[in-house]
Amino acid sequence: MKLLIVEDEPNLLSILRKGFAENNKDVSVALDGTTALEMIHNYTFDVVVLDVMLPDINGIEICRRLRAAKNFVPILLLTALGTSENIVTGLNAGADDYLVKPFKFGELDARVNALNRRANLETEKADSIIIGDLEINTNAKTVKREGEPIILTAKEFKLLYYLAKNTGRIVSRDQILDNVWDINFDMNTNVVDVYINYLRKKIDKPFTTKLIHTMKGLGYVIQP
Repeated sequence: MKLLIVEDEPNLLSILRKGFAENNKDVSVALDGTTALEMIHNYTFDVVVLDVMLPDINGIEICRRLRAAKNFVPILLLTALGTSENIVTGLNAGADDYLVKPFKFGELDARVNALNRRANLETEKADSIIIGDLEINTNAKTVKREGEPIILTAKEFKLLYYLAKNTGRIVSRDQILDNVWDINFDMNTNVVDVYINYLRKKIDKPFTTKLIHTMKGLGYVIQP
């Protein structure tokens, strides 16, 4: 699980980082709201653990901005403000869960796992993903563009599906290798670039509008 912790209190951050890492989570950290928004825009995370009180943009405003931008990454808010009004405000801003400080790490970890499971189930339930004139049927594993069937190999479909479920978000080569190929795959290989080229020949080349874009130095993104 790829987890982003947004927390500016050093002692708590150290505890969270250590605990999540020991529970096999890939942990990234942001110390303020501005950095958090940049990281969420540029990278893919499974869950965000977000403190409400931050030195610049508070956690409630971060939730509002992400949801307004149609980014629905699961968010768990951490706060010392435990009144019903505070909780309602956080949930109405777009947070998926809310935990009041002080808390036991085991409960936080369980809630993060639950958010990730729920997000994965919702993704699996979706029959299709639509990106412009591209339609991906996730159950039948078929692809059409402008109504015309496109034949993909199993690996090409898996790569396209990973890009599509992160529509509008840049995914790095390492992220693609982790999610589409075995995690122990040779990280120096150019297999990602080769398969992106295969996809472009089938998904983009026969059509006027290109959907798969290279973001130099960052990775790839699919968007209409």
